[in-house]
Amino acid sequence: MNRRYLCRILATLAFVFSQIVVLAQAPQKLSAAEIQLALKKLNTLGSALYIAAHPDDENQVVIGYLSQTKLMNTGYLALTRGDGGQNLIGSEIREKLGVLRSQELIQARSVDGSKQFFTRAIDFGYSKTADETLQLWDKDKILSDVVWVLRKFQPDVMITRFPPDKRAGHGHHTTSALLAAEAFDLAGNPEAFPEQLTYVDVWQPTRLVLNETSWFTEDIDKISINNDSILSLDLGVYNTLLGKSVTEIAAESRSKHQSQGFGATGSRGKNIEYFRHVKGKMAEDELFDDINTSWSRVKGGEKIGMLLGQAYTAFRPENPSAIVPKLMEASEALNQLDDGYWKEVKRKELDKVIKACLGLYLEVRSGTNVLTRSFRSNTRSGIAEYSTTPGDSVVLNVEAINRSAIEVKLKNVKLGSIGQDTSLNVTLANNENFGYSTKVLIPEDMPYSGPYWLRQPHDGFSFTVDEQQLIGLDDTPAAVEASFELSVNGKPLNLNVPVVYKRNDARSGETYRPFIITPPVYVEVEGDVHVFAEQKAKPIQVKVKAGKSDIKGKVSLELPSGWTSEPNSFDYAISLKGQEEEFVFTVLPPEEQSVGEVKVVAEQNGKKYDQNMQTIAYEHIPTQTLFPTASAQVVKLDIRKEGETIGYIMGAGDEVPKALEQIGYQVVMLDAKDMHEAELARYDAIMIGIRAYNTVDWLRYQNNKLLEYVKNGGTLISQYNTGHMLLTQNFAPYELKISRDRVADEKAEVRLLKKKHPLLNKPNKITEQDFENWVQERGLYFPDEWDAKQYEALLSMNDPGEEPKKGALLVAKYGKGYYIYSGLSFFRELPAGVPGAYRLLTNMLSIGKETERGK
Repeated sequence: MNRRYLCRILATLAFVFSQIVVLAQAPQKLSAAEIQLALKKLNTLGSALYIAAHPDDENQVVIGYLSQTKLMNTGYLALTRGDGGQNLIGSEIREKLGVLRSQELIQARSVDGSKQFFTRAIDFGYSKTADETLQLWDKDKILSDVVWVLRKFQPDVMITRFPPDKRAGHGHHTTSALLAAEAFDLAGNPEAFPEQLTYVDVWQPTRLVLNETSWFTEDIDKISINNDSILSLDLGVYNTLLGKSVTEIAAESRSKHQSQGFGATGSRGKNIEYFRHVKGKMAEDELFDDINTSWSRVKGGEKIGMLLGQAYTAFRPENPSAIVPKLMEASEALNQLDDGYWKEVKRKELDKVIKACLGLYLEVRSGTNVLTRSFRSNTRSGIAEYSTTPGDSVVLNVEAINRSAIEVKLKNVKLGSIGQDTSLNVTLANNENFGYSTKVLIPEDMPYSGPYWLRQPHDGFSFTVDEQQLIGLDDTPAAVEASFELSVNGKPLNLNVPVVYKRNDARSGETYRPFIITPPVYVEVEGDVHVFAEQKAKPIQVKVKAGKSDIKGKVSLELPSGWTSEPNSFDYAISLKGQEEEFVFTVLPPEEQSVGEVKVVAEQNGKKYDQNMQTIAYEHIPTQTLFPTASAQVVKLDIRKEGETIGYIMGAGDEVPKALEQIGYQVVMLDAKDMHEAELARYDAIMIGIRAYNTVDWLRYQNNKLLEYVKNGGTLISQYNTGHMLLTQNFAPYELKISRDRVADEKAEVRLLKKKHPLLNKPNKITEQDFENWVQERGLYFPDEWDAKQYEALLSMNDPGEEPKKGALLVAKYGKGYYIYSGLSFFRELPAGVPGAYRLLTNMLSIGKETERGK
């Protein structure tokens, strides 16, 4: 076998296998109905790829229909991981939000039975034109990724969610359609991105269609009747095996997008979808018209199709294992085929069905408990059990059980990159548990765990991924993988599972998380940003955590020029893995205003380590572990403030309260029980978090108490909300309507409309320079209508080529106090340490409270 062909096989294996095994932590256990559906799918050889820009853009009805009803090999290619969006369930933004939303997409695909892919494009926030998007992303780079996914996934049908023009409503949306159309033409051209052909062959899809909707084309239902280029299909099919309609499955899938608040209610009955022809051969009746989706499309495949058909006919839900001999015949016939795409795809599908029919349970988990016949979960496992470090050892527990009368032998277990090969040759008797434990050594060169796309620095617009085989994958391959070599009725069967960590949770029962590889020592700096409002030293706390036992060394800070710390370093010595030590450095800023980064570095055995370990843990996704650089922003500000105590009503989740504490405010989190006059009167100002009027239900009943607080002399600041999800329309003291207006260009000119207004002068003089170095955007969801007699608009800004927008910052006197509505993205600017954002927000909090010092 030549090297080029070997690379292709390895790339295909990695691509297909990652979709089936790596992402599932709890072993998948198919019901009899699910086995029957999977059996039926084995005889369908067609593929479809849906393409859009972000997590949540996909049409789950279309994807679910193609995957669960038509039984096609179906995938969704999202150009981005949603890094630039907002988060309704936590404070993760940017890269961490991208990790969260990636996992939500993966979970959505597990519901509708399809696969998930990504390009290296970063969601850098709202973009108003495709030209801007393509320039920032580097068109050729992202186009090459789309072509790469086409060549690897080999879709017969491509479907775009958005039209290639301004109707798409977002530059990323439009770009997804443009790149899909261009990639359709290039994927079959050997002169396009020829470096990919070391691993894959060229591929030409049959057709490209646009999933039309009335959002884009008014009266599409009427237009489609007499337009041959538009297919109208009823996808509201009821799946008898699953007991659900496609639309019910789609609702479950969409509801996985929790960070965006996209919980959906299932529907039943007709669901018409429209598909407009774009490229390739036009379909007349169905999306797969004139496409061979049987085994006859593969040379020598007819025999396999016949055997699988016989197995399907003979399947009985009460005894699935009875068809295993026929499935093993099909497996042998599959082995005789020339290597190729469908051989690899159907190999994984067939192995999965055989495993399910046998009731075969295979697991390798980290921990110290040895499996016995009377298996009990290890209930007291901690960090020492779900992680290890390169060069260290770990105990792995192997469990295998055959729950059928079919003869199954476990010949050996191989532990992937670890290289351990355990010869066994054990017969797995019906329903008799077999297990053993083994201690293995992790290689010194084993890479750390964490999202592969975050392993290298990036420019904010596209990730750096140099390994071609990783590009396109939705998730990072498992740290350690086990291969079970079995024989079934004397015929070979090889199955792979990732090594996992499992424990028993008192509330949730059996819970899983990935087994990870960590640095021997990792460090943490308290907070994301440290603001120095005066020429005084401040303490910065750091932690040193042990990824293995018996570590010692020194920990120090790396500071920007002009900054100093006392002492220069601390000695640390930690005896047990999982323990940590805390140290406090006294940091002195320079006299002038300065913005920079402080990084924590630990020395151990002559090596330096500067990574923190962070987890993203929600019940609807597997726990994610990241190893970002342990750093924080340090900001020396020329800033003054008035008032001391701020009340904060958290909305969708942000880091603004922490930022306010950094400049000396005492921040108290408020909820419904605090909404009475005596309590509210304590606060110099009250700030309402992002999207609070979209997410905090009690505000619809208690908002009048906040307005009374303003009338009595308080200052109330409301941050941005979305107009279409408001819990109450009466959140402001005077008429104010929220629009979708925004300024996406963070460098857009900001004009001060009323330079003498107190808010722009006290206690800090605000100038145009305070809007320098903002990140991602100026702001979003600005009001576009308001009572001009009551509100004063203080700022004007606009994206290139647009009319000025004046709704970014509105101030109104109400009774004795002030009401402020702001669409400015403080939730992004403050954690990024943008000096002007701190100065402006301080003025907003201080308005009406000026002392002689502040005048």
